[in-house]
Amino acid sequence: MHRVAADPLDLLRTRTSAKWRSYDPDVLPLPVAEMDYPLAEPIAEALHAAIRRSDTGYNSGSLPVAEAFAEFAAARLGWDPDPARVTCTADVSMGIVEVLRQVVRPGDGVIVNPPIYPPFFDLVAEAGATVVEVPLSGGIEAGWSLDLAGIEAAFAAGARAMVLCNPHNPVGVVHPRDDLAALADLAARFGATIVSDEVHGPLSQPETPYVPFLTVSDAAREHGVAVTAATKAFNLAGLKAALIVTASERGDAVRASFPYEVEWRMSQFGSIASVAAFRHGGRWLDGVLASIDDNRRLLADLLADELPDVRYRMPQATYLAWLDLSALGWGDDPADVALERARVALAKGPMFGALAGRGHARLNLACSPEVLAEAISRIADARTSAVE
Repeated sequence: MHRVAADPLDLLRTRTSAKWRSYDPDVLPLPVAEMDYPLAEPIAEALHAAIRRSDTGYNSGSLPVAEAFAEFAAARLGWDPDPARVTCTADVSMGIVEVLRQVVRPGDGVIVNPPIYPPFFDLVAEAGATVVEVPLSGGIEAGWSLDLAGIEAAFAAGARAMVLCNPHNPVGVVHPRDDLAALADLAARFGATIVSDEVHGPLSQPETPYVPFLTVSDAAREHGVAVTAATKAFNLAGLKAALIVTASERGDAVRASFPYEVEWRMSQFGSIASVAAFRHGGRWLDGVLASIDDNRRLLADLLADELPDVRYRMPQATYLAWLDLSALGWGDDPADVALERARVALAKGPMFGALAGRGHARLNLACSPEVLAEAISRIADARTSAVE
């Protein structure tokens, strides 16, 4: 299997994105979910061609991206979405908010499952709803899963929707089909809606392919809305394009209720890049997945050698590692200490849930093996020097 190599550090430091402009030059930045790999050549060429023809106007609507995604999903994801049942927008977060605005009333409860992608808490509030936390069951040793009993209790208590992370950021678990089907049954029983963020789906490893929520059952199609994008798998976050996908008349009514401007928020470059990614980026993505696989295994070895009391479970999907750093004695938010003492930036665990994230941090694996090794070495040295 071919690999995609990360760009060298001196070149990466010339980038102007958030990952490379948020920290001092001596810091290894591993918190933000941006990849260090070069852009896939078919995407780069599509964007260069657009510049050459001055193709910088408004996007022409959802259909071009929807059709390209349908081809990609059928070929790689075991999913046959109907392009006519897709509305595009700027990004997954906006899509989640717009769906929630249609399916809940002000003050309604919306379930999230900490530890969870931090913006979920804000997106629920932005939609005028109230966060209901039902943490994942299990943990690093046994693995994580949806707490279906807890979700049932939350729906019974009045929650009207749930924002599902499928696959789950930050722990990298791929939710099994049976759990997703059981979740769909719960939504059907209580008349609730599952808004499934599936942006990390294409980043599942081959031995643990993710299951698109809308494929699991009739109940899922009736009560689910999927929101996804090329942005995470192909490192296009700055180009602003996402897809809101439905598979029933109930879901279609949600999309039909969106304000007109929701679709116009997708950028022209986001549309062009997404079509190129979905149609021509497969070989690049395979190489990236192989590189991520190498790094998730390398991280296990590095921790075993240098920080054996740091707990880690290899993610089944994403390029993110959820680390239990409690044994370092660095407090509830060890990312602060890692930045100060080791000059390694990690995502702050408590942001993913005040309780579920205590003593934890998230690390971005989509970097070179050398950067990953240097980061762990720095943290180990900082721990040793503090003990001394």
